[in-house]
Amino acid sequence: MKILVLNSGSSSVKYKLIDLEGAEATTLAEGGVEKIGLPGGFLKYRLADGSKATDELGLIDHRQAIEAILSKLTDPVNGCIKSYSEIDAVGHRVVHGGEKFSSSVLINDDVKAMIRECYDIAPLHNPANMTGIEAVEAILPGVPQVGVFDTAFHQTMPAKAYMYAIPYHFYTEDGVRRYGFHGTSHRYVSARVCEFLGCDITKQRIITCHIGNGASMAAVVGGKCVDTSMGLTPTEGLMMGTRVGDIDPGALTFLMNRHGLSADALQSIINKESGVLGVSGVSNDMREIEAAIAAGDQRARLALDMYMLRITKYIGAYAAEMGGVDIIVFTGGVGENQAGLRADVCETLGFMGVRIDKEVNAGIRGVEAVISEASAPVKVCVIPTDEELTIARDTRDIVAAL
Repeated sequence: MKILVLNSGSSSVKYKLIDLEGAEATTLAEGGVEKIGLPGGFLKYRLADGSKATDELGLIDHRQAIEAILSKLTDPVNGCIKSYSEIDAVGHRVVHGGEKFSSSVLINDDVKAMIRECYDIAPLHNPANMTGIEAVEAILPGVPQVGVFDTAFHQTMPAKAYMYAIPYHFYTEDGVRRYGFHGTSHRYVSARVCEFLGCDITKQRIITCHIGNGASMAAVVGGKCVDTSMGLTPTEGLMMGTRVGDIDPGALTFLMNRHGLSADALQSIINKESGVLGVSGVSNDMREIEAAIAAGDQRARLALDMYMLRITKYIGAYAAEMGGVDIIVFTGGVGENQAGLRADVCETLGFMGVRIDKEVNAGIRGVEAVISEASAPVKVCVIPTDEELTIARDTRDIVAAL
C-alpha cells in the first residue's frame, strides 16, 4: 500500500511517499514545499540516487503546493509513480486533537469539525493542517485520509499530571490543561527502543527525550504516557531554540505591565525570541552555539548550560515520578546528533544508575545505538525518530480495516 504522508505548516508542506508491504517499509520519495504564498517559494526533493534538488516555484496556496508535490511524484524523469491512482491513502500530521482524539482516525466531516474546534488552542498549526486536508480532498477526491494527532499519545496521562492548579472551571469551560506534543515521536521511539533492545515494553519505565529546536520529554510506563513536558501549547517545559519553556507566569504579567505588551506581542516573545536564541543573542542553532562557545562567548555558554540543565531536571523528575527508570532515549535533531550534550546531560545522573560510555557516545550521530556502559542498570540509547513511518502505519491499518 502506497501512503502519502503530509505535514502542512502555515507556509510549508513536507511530504513522504511510503510503500508498506507487511512489516517492510520503502520510502519512494520525500521533500517539501517552502514559502507558500511568499516570494521565493520552492520545492525541494530527493532524487532516486539520493541526491537533492530544488525547483523554484511561485505558489499561492497549499492546494498549489500539493499539486506541485503530486506533479513531482508522477514526473516522467524524477517521479516514482505513474499516476495519482497509485496513491492508496493520505496520512496527515495534525498537531492538536485536544481531548477529542486518543488515537488516529479516518478523516470525515465530524473529524474535521472537531479539528476546527481546536483552532483556538493551536492557531498556528491546526488551520494549516486543515488546509492540507482540504487540498487533498479537492485534488484526490475519494482517496481516504487519516489524521494522526501529536497530542493523542499523551491522552493516557492521569488528571494529576495534566491538570493545572487554576480554578477548575477554566478546565471544564475552556479546556485549559496539559495536552503535550511530539506524541507521534514519543510513541515511535518508546516502542522502537524496546524492539531494539529486545525487551518487553509493558515492563519498562522509559524517559523519551525529543530534543531539537522544539523539544519535549515524556515519561512512559508500560508503553503508556504518564507525563510530558509540553502543556496547553508547545511553549511549556524544556528550554528550546526560540521558545521560553517553563517560566514564572508572574514574570510575564510583570513584563506586560512594565512594557505595555499586548498578548500578541508577548506570544511572539515567548515563542520566537526566547530560548537559546534569546539568552545567547547568537542563534537557535546548536552548531552555531557551539562555535560561539569555542570562540569564548559567555552568553552562548550560559544558554547551553541552561538548556542542558532543564533536560537533566526533567529526567530526574520523571524518574522520581515513575519510581525509577529503565531506559532513557535521545531523539530529535539535537538528541540524535549532539554527543557532547548527551554526555553532559547524563553526567550528574550517576546516582540513579546512568553511566555513559563516552567513547561509544562520541561516535554516534543519527543512528540507533546503546551509549550507556554495558554494566549500567539504566540503558541510555539513541533512536532516530520516524514520525512519518508511524503516520503511514496508522493510515494503512485504518484504511485496511474499511
